Amino acid sequence: MKKTNRTFIGVIMFILLLISCHSQKNIDTTINTETTFKLSDIKNKDILNDIERGEFNINKLENPLQSVGFLSTGFQMFISLATSLFYTELSENIGQGVLANFIRGKYHRPKEEDRIFMFLDMKSSTTIAEQLGHVRYFELLKEYYYTLSDAVIAHSGEIYQYVGDEMVVSWKYKHGIRNNNCVECFFKMKNDLLAKQSKFETQFGVHPEFKAGLHLGTVTTGEIGSIKKEIIFTGDVLNATARIQALCNVLGVDILISKDIKDILPLEKKFQVISQGNQELRGKQTLKEVYTLQKITS
Repeated sequence: MKKTNRTFIGVIMFILLLISCHSQKNIDTTINTETTFKLSDIKNKDILNDIERGEFNINKLENPLQSVGFLSTGFQMFISLATSLFYTELSENIGQGVLANFIRGKYHRPKEEDRIFMFLDMKSSTTIAEQLGHVRYFELLKEYYYTLSDAVIAHSGEIYQYVGDEMVVSWKYKHGIRNNNCVECFFKMKNDLLAKQSKFETQFGVHPEFKAGLHLGTVTTGEIGSIKKEIIFTGDVLNATARIQALCNVLGVDILISKDIKDILPLEKKFQVISQGNQELRGKQTLKEVYTLQKITS
């Protein structure tokens, strides 16, 4: 969740706090003005003197519920606001949905899952880093990843990790297959980055581009670490996806998908699917057929 969303949550909760406290005050004032008091119940001499002079104002009898109720409501709303913002911030830092999995203990014991992975790598990143310097390059990476994040959220993906200028996105099968989410995510990223081209060129003098490889398979998922816990995936599919992404340079394309991805997605209506033949993946003995995609514009 982005900073603007956190601010929006804070504003909404603050407004609810004001409304709630105002309502509580009105209720308590109603209690005050509609309550009948006996003179024997009044211990304050100043109030008794006011009654004798005919100058008594019923609002001087402060109902203890007014201050206590007001403070109690305010405190409850403050705790709700603080908890909501803390959860949002923590969830953002460790990943969408990951915090919930930690709390539920979903991966305390390793389990097998079928997942789709997309490895993205910035083009000419070494040249860009040398041109900008370390600090400016880091600022570019922040803006670059910030721009790509909307597409991941819009297409139900999970950012698994950042490794330098490389980003790994993951989907459970049902989320990645639905509406071609895994490949639509790639094309939305391209469009979002293109929409900010002038901003990148003005701010950094370059316009970052990327290439991506997609593959699917079974991984073992579980918590690891003692000082710093993390949920990780292990399995051959990760290495294969990285190798497919590396072929983008060799074949001169921006996206490559495995035959496994092609066979489970209904791509023909929206994409032109172009075979790149059987390719040797580094470190693998068997060849794998890969495809590139071009979106059909209506």
